[in-house]
Amino acid sequence: MMNGQHENHKNISVALETSTGFIPAVRLINNPDGSCTFEKGKMPTLKPINAKVFWMSNETEEWEKNNHPAPRKQYVITLKGNIRFKVTDGTTFIIKPGIILLAEDLKGAGHSWDMVKGKKWKRLYIPILESEGDLFIPDADFI
Repeated sequence: MMNGQHENHKNISVALETSTGFIPAVRLINNPDGSCTFEKGKMPTLKPINAKVFWMSNETEEWEKNNHPAPRKQYVITLKGNIRFKVTDGTTFIIKPGIILLAEDLKGAGHSWDMVKGKKWKRLYIPILESEGDLFIPDADFI
């Protein structure tokens, strides 16, 4: 009883939501020779992704300022900032809020990045569990 009134509680059954929607994504990967490249694609919305931990950052460590491979397979979710990534052959692409980055280039010289707009890159890092796929779908016209 609250304030002399009875609350009516109803059991609500919630079905797992399904969607045919997608969010744009770019995946950093290694070529067979260890060099770094990328592929554009998308990720489906409303698909559960198992994760144990995640962390946030708005700092840049010294090692991040030069070429480097990803320290682990991970999703990088940009909250603020426009970042230009560069791969081994000099090709670049831009990540901004609303585009998911999958960092999967674990070998070789890796990639580099610099700020395009603004001075702060606010982001979330979500490691991809070894037992999980990354849900990335390459663009058919990009392959």
